Amino acid sequence: MRRFITVLSVLLGVFASTRATAQEIQLTGPLAGAPAVRQLRLHRQGRVEIAPTVSFTLLDEYQRTILPGGRLTYNLTDWLAIGVWGAFGAVKIPTGLTGHIQDITVERRATEPNDYPDNISINNLRTMGSIGPQFKDQLGRTDFIVSPQVTLIPFRGKLAIFQKIFVDTDAYVFGGPAIVGVSERESCESDCADAYGRASRTAIAPTFGLGFNFYLAKFLALGLEWRGIPYSWNTGGFDTRGANPDGRFPDNKINDQDREFKFNQLLSVNLGFYVPTKPKNSD
Repeated sequence: MRRFITVLSVLLGVFASTRATAQEIQLTGPLAGAPAVRQLRLHRQGRVEIAPTVSFTLLDEYQRTILPGGRLTYNLTDWLAIGVWGAFGAVKIPTGLTGHIQDITVERRATEPNDYPDNISINNLRTMGSIGPQFKDQLGRTDFIVSPQVTLIPFRGKLAIFQKIFVDTDAYVFGGPAIVGVSERESCESDCADAYGRASRTAIAPTFGLGFNFYLAKFLALGLEWRGIPYSWNTGGFDTRGANPDGRFPDNKINDQDREFKFNQLLSVNLGFYVPTKPKNSD
């Protein structure tokens, strides 16, 4: 027991000495009160960023969309910025599922009603009846997106490539409201068999995401962003809801009850140009 007390006393003495020494260096050492980094290059503070962007939709069921656009950002500090991002749906590319549905629809339309397989339910027949001669012509489309947003930049550092090339990098998160121009299959309350046109509307939704900037020069950065924009819309132009029970079955109408909640996602690539072209340095 005496030996245990002796060892414990020695350890406590060493710990107390180490702590006192650390406190002494912190309070009276040559680096006391000095910033963690001197002459840090402030790539963002007080600068305006003009960034052309190209965005691609992710995890699409029926149609992929490519949206060219741009972002304008004013960096209040090196960690806080405000700006606006916008894009328009320039290119629509049907997925393989769209082609498959089109082929099945053509095949079934050529089949006599009494010859349908027994495993096709009345619900499936009603849904099939809401598909037009050209399925891709009734798909929902994203026409444009505009979003004012706030950006926080909590992380920055250097990226080493093969331990020879070092690139200044930062990671950021952003969020704000999004104004989305959507074209969906037009509403139809009766005789919808041949009504396959589209009608435009505007959806308001939250948008948020994260991104990375790689500074290629004092005035130039390459960026990569992921963005989420959740809202409800009818992507396939189907009659899927509205009838009892609880409105979960087709009702032979096309209206807002047929919209479904979708967690829409985008991946964007941008090239940012900064003004003034020369960044400031910290003290």
